[in-house]
Amino acid sequence: MDRVISMLGLAMKAGKLRCGGFLTEESIRSGQAQLVILAQDAKKNTYKTISDKCGYYAVPLQVYGTKEQLGRALGRGEIACAALTDEGFAGSIRKMLRSDQNDTDDSERNN
Repeated sequence: MDRVISMLGLAMKAGKLRCGGFLTEESIRSGQAQLVILAQDAKKNTYKTISDKCGYYAVPLQVYGTKEQLGRALGRGEIACAALTDEGFAGSIRKMLRSDQNDTDDSERNN
């Protein structure tokens, strides 16, 4: 299983993840959101709303996975977005994503 998806599951169990559009927006507005994860296949309206709010409130946003992958990892149906409310979890996930991006960049250069 994917490390980022696993970390999101741990954050959920720890009560440090708020799932769904309403709770994600509420977390962003209240200043609790440390990182927002948005599914690659989120609807255009959801993408615009969440990305605009993250931009306005200076909350990091990462597009990652699909609604189905996020939902499965969190024991729910499809999830289009989620907000991490703990800096430790958010920092770990950002680090993993940077590492994955660097690995992808390195493999593309080597091909």
